[in-house]
Amino acid sequence: MIKVSKPVRNGSVRVTFTLPANEPPGAVSLVGDFNNWDPFAHPLRKRSNGTRSTVVSAPPGSTLRFRYLAEGGLWFDDDGAHAVDAHGAIFAV
Repeated sequence: MIKVSKPVRNGSVRVTFTLPANEPPGAVSLVGDFNNWDPFAHPLRKRSNGTRSTVVSAPPGSTLRFRYLAEGGLWFDDDGAHAVDAHGAIFAV
């Protein structure tokens, strides 16, 4: 699931990426053009409600390209993305 907040004081929006607690099992990171595809920049953290999530700040009107990277080198896309192509998911903020 992907959720976009209203703009904050600096004009950016918070984009929250959320996955179920154990699907897939193990550690998962959000990687994309906003973090130079760095698997250590946005790890999903466990939340008290049983999900895992991470947040990215982006300017309104921008487009994010991203994928998730799970343990064992498993790459996968988010069903909540606006589109998916050969390079991953696309989400317009």
